[in-house]
Amino acid sequence: MAAAVAPARAARRRVRRLAADPVLIASGGFLVLIALVAVLAPLISPYDPIQTTTATLQPPSLHHLFGTDQFGRDVLSRIIWGARLTLAASVVGIAISTLLGVPLGLLAGYGPRWLGGLIMRAMDVLLAFPGILLALIVVTIIGSGIVNVMVAIGISFVPVFARVVHGSTLAARAQDYVLAARAVGCRPARIMAAHILPNVATQIVVIASSAIGWAILTATTLNFLGFGVKLPTPEWGADLAAGKDWLQVAWWTSTFPGAAITAVIMASNYLGDQLAAHLDPTSHWRDALLTQEEA
Repeated sequence: MAAAVAPARAARRRVRRLAADPVLIASGGFLVLIALVAVLAPLISPYDPIQTTTATLQPPSLHHLFGTDQFGRDVLSRIIWGARLTLAASVVGIAISTLLGVPLGLLAGYGPRWLGGLIMRAMDVLLAFPGILLALIVVTIIGSGIVNVMVAIGISFVPVFARVVHGSTLAARAQDYVLAARAVGCRPARIMAAHILPNVATQIVVIASSAIGWAILTATTLNFLGFGVKLPTPEWGADLAAGKDWLQVAWWTSTFPGAAITAVIMASNYLGDQLAAHLDPTSHWRDALLTQEEA
């Protein structure tokens, strides 16, 4: 009975620590707020984001809090609607990375040595490219479009997840619970799915939460360069590119989309840092991300 109570007490203490962290609460709350804004865009957007008017390049005012762009469209409305595609591209991209990278990391860490070596050498080759450059290569090969941007983001982050899960799997395979499962005749697939994966899930959550920021940066960069959505579809990166030619006469056309990108990336990074500090302080997820982005 005491053995069952101890994990529950540890879980409650961990939850209390998370709830008492003001940085984690602020960053997580901000991201939830942005997600709600994206979901409720049809209800809270003050104007049609693609409807052109004669009120071109109007500065911020009570009628247009963030001003209007060169076509008279409300900048605030475009930011609200643009949050949908920006967040969707990053979340779907990280989901693809997780679905591909986690199994590869498990196989590399627990499978035959030759298979692990083959997988990790392939991941090392991909890690040699900065994440944005790798995404650019992928989207150049498969073509432009928001769906292809999601795929490119997913592929570019696969090495990060595979590397982290591989290291965690190597550490877990020597633990007593894995040795016991092997001794009673459990198959490797069951050991990976039922014993190793639950014990590396925390690291997966931590790296995914922080990788969202990098994914948003990658998605907006690809859209800024014209590989993603096509105007007049609202999206933060595309709007940033569309407004850059008007900065001298209308600073707000690019400033507010850029500020939205910066704020969400910072919140995601802070959330990832705090989750790592509380849930998995010994994880090397940050090294993997930095290697991918700063190579």
